[in-house]
Amino acid sequence: MYPIKKLIVCLDQSPLDQTLIAFAGFIAKVNQVKKIYFTNVIKNFSLPKEMQEEFPTLIEQMLAERKAYMEELVAAQLPKIKGLELSFVVKEGNLSKKILKLVEEKSVDLILLGRKVELVGTGVASQRLSRRASCSLLIIPEKSQPKFNKLLVPSDFSEHSKNALEEGILWAKKYGGETELFFQNVFTVPSGYHFTGKSFEEFTQLLKKDSESSFKKFIRKIDTKGIQITPVYTPDEDDNPVQEIVSTALELQADVILIGAKGKTGATALHIGSMAERLIQFNNRVPLLVSRPKGKNAGVLDYLVEI
Repeated sequence: MYPIKKLIVCLDQSPLDQTLIAFAGFIAKVNQVKKIYFTNVIKNFSLPKEMQEEFPTLIEQMLAERKAYMEELVAAQLPKIKGLELSFVVKEGNLSKKILKLVEEKSVDLILLGRKVELVGTGVASQRLSRRASCSLLIIPEKSQPKFNKLLVPSDFSEHSKNALEEGILWAKKYGGETELFFQNVFTVPSGYHFTGKSFEEFTQLLKKDSESSFKKFIRKIDTKGIQITPVYTPDEDDNPVQEIVSTALELQADVILIGAKGKTGATALHIGSMAERLIQFNNRVPLLVSRPKGKNAGVLDYLVEI
């Protein structure tokens, strides 16, 4: 886990802004963040030529109004934190592109982005940023509370899920040592299990024992730093592991799901992992931290050429 010193917080003048500011303050205080960029991106705004001539400063006034809104809201919601510098950035254009450009220019460590449930909006930006950003991304559903008392780390025993668990350990350590860390492996029960002569329950137990054995080998390679890790083994009967992950998070009352992106460079890194992709699409109940080693992006420089 690299130090989190710079945050981008994506605001949009909705009630979700207050939730994002609360999370930003919580993370900044614990991580001793040095700078937060509160950012609002307005979609490309064009006027007929005649109106541009009649109202030549309209767009500038609109940008200034958005900035003043952010400054006022943050001043009212964010407690004073010693050593923390705030910056307010208003841009016109494509949200994903503008945020990605700011990430590169400012060497940002973590992006905070809202996930709307009842409010009007989409999750398109979450998908694009998770694929392209060269840092981690925290996707926060509306009405979430800024807590890290319980973390759930889904894992398939791969290298990138090892990185995610190691980051979960560091987050747990940083947030006071009382944080509970759950490690979840979802294993698929094949539809043809009956050809083995075993009942569903018997075959499920065999698969669970295999997962338990894999966990013992997996955890030996990891420095747990004294953090207690509770393994959770979940059978998947309908080939929908993401639903099992979210259901487990809700059952455990987890505050955050932490999943690792594959973190490759080049065009192939557009694939951050099918599990992460599907969690971003499906999960709108629990904050989701998509962990990526800093600088490991998906050809973001090629993407920025389009800007």
